[in-house]
Amino acid sequence: MDLIDELKAFVATAQTGSFTAAAQQLGVSNRLTSKYVAELESRLGVRLLQRTTRKVGLTPAGEDLLSRAPALLDDLDDLIGEVSEGSRGFAGVIRVSASVTFGEIWIAGMLDRFCQLNPALSFDLRLNDRHVDLAAEGIDVAFRMGRIDTQSLKALKLGSFGSVLVASPEYLARRGTPQDPAELVQHDCIIDTNRRNPRRWGFGSGPEETFVTVKGRFQMNSARAALELAINGRGLAYAPRFVARDALAAGLVAQVLPDQAGEIGSLNAVYLEGRVLPRKVRALIDFAAEDIRASGIL
Repeated sequence: MDLIDELKAFVATAQTGSFTAAAQQLGVSNRLTSKYVAELESRLGVRLLQRTTRKVGLTPAGEDLLSRAPALLDDLDDLIGEVSEGSRGFAGVIRVSASVTFGEIWIAGMLDRFCQLNPALSFDLRLNDRHVDLAAEGIDVAFRMGRIDTQSLKALKLGSFGSVLVASPEYLARRGTPQDPAELVQHDCIIDTNRRNPRRWGFGSGPEETFVTVKGRFQMNSARAALELAINGRGLAYAPRFVARDALAAGLVAQVLPDQAGEIGSLNAVYLEGRVLPRKVRALIDFAAEDIRASGIL
């Protein structure tokens, strides 16, 4: 057995807590993953994992190895990459996580553009509106909107995005156009539960910043779905500008309170703290930073 394959199988199993999940992450069979780990335990003469019917856990020896093995594997991948990439470019798989809406609007296209420059690379893009555990799911880099609270992650800011308040011309003709944030309490507001404070909408900045607690019949975990309901005249939606820009340009919705700046959030590329970032992942992040400026999406 190859020591590197054994270490990779152990790390994937320890991080996911399952031979099955590790096998899926590594692209090998469940049986082979288990065999690699058993061979590593035999090689080292210690038990690394505690096996139960539902999941696996770490022994003290396993915890020690897990604290160092991922960085060792990353260093090795980086070394091999530096030697080989000079002649053939980046290769292998990059696992990427992003929110559903932003992933569909920009991430997928950005990866396609990066892929055209690096034909030996492949991508595993996982779109999910919850913040996934990067270590447990083997994610190389995640593109996240808003503040990063987890101390185990490093974040590189790629840009900022603003929010806009929009409604259809039909709704505004029927209900009137709000002239002040305080008037929103009298309107039907469509709640996007993906926002940090879904019912607390902010306008302005600094000492002039105003917050309004809104209500409405519709709440959903999708800015796109909220915008669609606004287009259909069901109320006011408070959406990231990159979500609303096409509908605004087409006249399907109009911006409400245009003189009141919406909340500002940041787009970050995040990865695990303490990890040596593989060159191909660093190249992707650098490309994303340039691509997002060129696209004008934010």
